[in-house]
Amino acid sequence: MASKLNEYGYNCRRGQQYNGLDGEDVVGLDYIHIEVKRVQALNLDEAMEQAKRDSKDNQMPAVFHRKNNKKWKVTMELDDWIQIYNEYYSSKKLSEVIRERDNRK
Repeated sequence: MASKLNEYGYNCRRGQQYNGLDGEDVVGLDYIHIEVKRVQALNLDEAMEQAKRDSKDNQMPAVFHRKNNKKWKVTMELDDWIQIYNEYYSSKKLSEVIRERDNRK
């Protein structure tokens, strides 16, 4: 998963497996605790509980998971997803306002 996030331009590395000290599967996405599961049969509730237990106070727990020959997926609790979406929405709206302002000039 760390190498996949690196493809998107994030400076990530394996956590626990890397040095045994971090307690995180992947390190490098600020404010997100990543629990990685690469299994054919996944109990999402258990994985999310583990992510919540292992996350620090300033981190949103997220489960990054995939089955063989399938794309990666991310599971989060709705409250955390809404917080991320609100930031995304605000950014898009701001871009629209700036674009409209620039078009009027």
